[in-house]
This record gives sequence, structure tokens and C-alpha cells, in this order.
Amino acid sequence: MAITRFAPSPTGYLHIGGLRTSLYSYLWARKTGGEFKLRIEDTDTARNNEDAMEAIINAFDWVGLNYDGEVLYQSKRTEIYKVYIDILLDNGNAYKCYMSREELDALRAGQEARKENPRYDGTWRPEDGKVLPEIPQGVEPVIRIKAPTSGTIEFLDGVKGPMKFDANQVDDFVIARSNGMPTYNFVVAVDDALMEMTDIIRGDDHLSNTPKQIVVYNALGFKVPKFYHVPMINNPSGKKLSKRDGAMDVMDYKNQGYLPEALLNFLVRLGWSNGDQEIFSMEDMLELFDPSNINKSASAYNAEKLLWLNSEYIKAVSNDRLIQELKFFDMDLSHHPKRTELLDLSKQRAQTLIELKASVNAILEIPTSYEESGVKKFVKEDTKAFLEKYINLLEKNKDDLYDVAKVEEITKPFITENGLKFPQLFQPIRIALTGGTQAPSVYDIIAILGFNEVSSRLQNALKRNFQNT
Repeated sequence: MAITRFAPSPTGYLHIGGLRTSLYSYLWARKTGGEFKLRIEDTDTARNNEDAMEAIINAFDWVGLNYDGEVLYQSKRTEIYKVYIDILLDNGNAYKCYMSREELDALRAGQEARKENPRYDGTWRPEDGKVLPEIPQGVEPVIRIKAPTSGTIEFLDGVKGPMKFDANQVDDFVIARSNGMPTYNFVVAVDDALMEMTDIIRGDDHLSNTPKQIVVYNALGFKVPKFYHVPMINNPSGKKLSKRDGAMDVMDYKNQGYLPEALLNFLVRLGWSNGDQEIFSMEDMLELFDPSNINKSASAYNAEKLLWLNSEYIKAVSNDRLIQELKFFDMDLSHHPKRTELLDLSKQRAQTLIELKASVNAILEIPTSYEESGVKKFVKEDTKAFLEKYINLLEKNKDDLYDVAKVEEITKPFITENGLKFPQLFQPIRIALTGGTQAPSVYDIIAILGFNEVSSRLQNALKRNFQNT
């Protein structure tokens, strides 16, 4: 049974890299019958953003990654952290450091001049037989943890395999600032231990933090969880993903007309696979996902693949669901008598909900202009004559025009009898009914609109001679 978490900082909106990490954590917890928790790491009060915090919660609600229990906010746990800082001070695994900022800057400058890795030199670290400097007046100390000075820090990463860090790469880092506020690596380790995390799945930009957090675990006698460090998502050129490439707020995907299922399907494949399978329902993911199978190399964002997946999900979900989704884009088809036919027809060509709305509107809205290239190509001298004859045919059969098959049944002989080819009739009709040449089947459009509306649009086009002025 895995207990996992997602722990964003509310300094910006939730981006897709974070959503992928939370998805992996969610799937592993749910698959193993464990728990998935959400923690907001908001101890950096200067950078916190209330809107961003709310956006993170909204994004989770939208994609349906339900978490267990209440959201945990680190800013409300400062008293808990102080308890554990005192424990470390009492057991000798942490100490007070009175080195000033000026002294630290001078120390770092000297180390860099000697081409050494900048690190704290242990001036205030208590050692047997060591005489510490005199405590300066008016200086509030920071609290530093006692890191090991020799040996290695090792762990088995579930993605990268065995990891080994020389202990001298981790100095006595600060676990509480001079104002008493605890630091990131300390509170993360404490919270993960107290929340009983068994598996930590996160981006590999956190890999360098792991040795420090293991030092905290060991100093407090906590059990070290299993770590999985997931490679980053790059753009198609292999560089860091930018907002232009797709690294935008998760809710922007909703605004652009993506279904949450499509986005999750897209993200689960950015770093994990099951053979050549491309479409994964949530049930598929829960059955098949294992973080041990996450790819070791970075994945590439593919906008075309996301659009394709979204189009597949638009075709697959129910029309009732699409009606609800379209309300977000100010389209309500709930009471339209032809809503089923409209959606069945329009969703076959739509890659996003915005495109779906446009396709529906292309049928429902009376065209205000006509595609000039289409008019030039398909509207000829004899077009007016055979369209008028076709209108008469439709009128004679107007009570049957709700049936697509019936429209086709009366139209095909008309084309043959008048020596026409299909585009000669259909494209002028399509232009007259929708304004363009790329709309769906003419039979379907006629069946949806009915005789009165079809006749009105055809006659209006003929009256204007398909001209926009």
C-alpha cells in the first residue's frame, strides 16, 4: 500500500509538469489501495500567491484527481516544526550558528576564488574539544543540522537506480532561519515522515535535495521513503519547455477546449508507456501504471498528439457530457430538438471543444458571408437554375427531410437526372447553408435544419448571387 503526495508551492499556477507528477503519484496510491494527499508548501510567505493556491485546487477538481483528507498547509504547522528543531538541538544533531551574512559572503568569495565548492565551514559546529567563538551580541542565530562529514549518502531511486552522493557534498545546511522560520528541505522531510509517505514521486530537479532530506530523516530517526525522480518534459527540440510550447497553467487547457481525460492520457504517456498503446482510460492507467517503468530519459511535448487524443475523447464521450462541457463556452444545446444529430455530426471533425462549438455554429448560424474562393470555383452560370429546381424538390418532400436517408434518396436521382456531378450540387448548397466549403455532409445539414431554414438560406444566397457585397 503506497502513500503518496503532491506538494506544490503556491508561487505560480499548476503547470503540466506538476500535473504529470501528481498523476503518477495518484495512480500509484490508488492502484495499491493506498492514499494520495495534497500538501501546499507555503512557508515562503513573501512569494505565496492566494490566486495560485486556489488555481491549484481548481485544477485538481477539474481533472478529477481526488485526494484523501484535507489539504495540508505548511504555514499552519510552524509549531510542529519548532518541536522537531528543538529535538535536534537537544540530541546534538543541530546547533545554533551566529555567523553573519557578511562573514558568510566573505567565506563564499574565498572558496570561489580557490575554485572550491561553496559550503559552510563549520565555524559554529560543536565538536569534542573544540572551543567555539564568543556569541556576538544582537545576532539572532540560524539553526544548522549536523551533516555527516565522511562516507556516502545512498538510496535506490525507483527511476534512476542506485544513487550515491559523497557526504562532503552536503554541508551543515540551515534548517531554521534567524526569524525562526524553518527551511524547505527540513519541513519537506518532517512532513513526509509525519504524513507517513512511503513513495515520493517528483521531478528530477529535486534530486539534489534528496541527500539533504535523507540527512534530516536520519537525524530524527525517521524511515526513509522510496524516491522516484521523474525526468523533465522538454519541447520538441529537447530544450526546457516554455509557455509557448505548452508549459502553461493547467486551467488554460480547459479554456482552450481540452477534456481533462485527454490531458491526463497525454501526460501519462510523457514518460511512461505500455507497448504501443496510445489511448488510456483512467481504469487502464490504474491497472497498468507502475512508477518503476517510468522512462529514465526526458520526454518531448507533442502538441499534435494532444490534439489527436482530445479529438478521440470528444468522439468517445456522451453527447450529454458534451452539452455540459459546451456550457462553459456559452453554448447551451440542452433544449435544441436536433442536439443529438448536431453533436453526432460536428464532433467527428472537432479537435477541441472550441472547434466543436464552431462546427455547431457553422450549421446553426445563418451565414453572413460566403467563402469567395469556393464561390469562384463552384458557383457557375447554371447553378441558380438547378438550385431552384432542387428547392422545389425539397418542398415536395419537406415532411420527410428530418431523415438523412430520405434526403439522400431524393437527391441522388436528382443529380443523375440533371446530369450533375456531386460537387456541382453539394458545394453551392454547402456554401449557401454554412458560408464555406468544409462543412459536414449536406444530407445531414438539411436533415438538421429542415425545409424552411434550408429554403430560406438557399434563396438568400441566390438573391445575393453568392456575393458578399
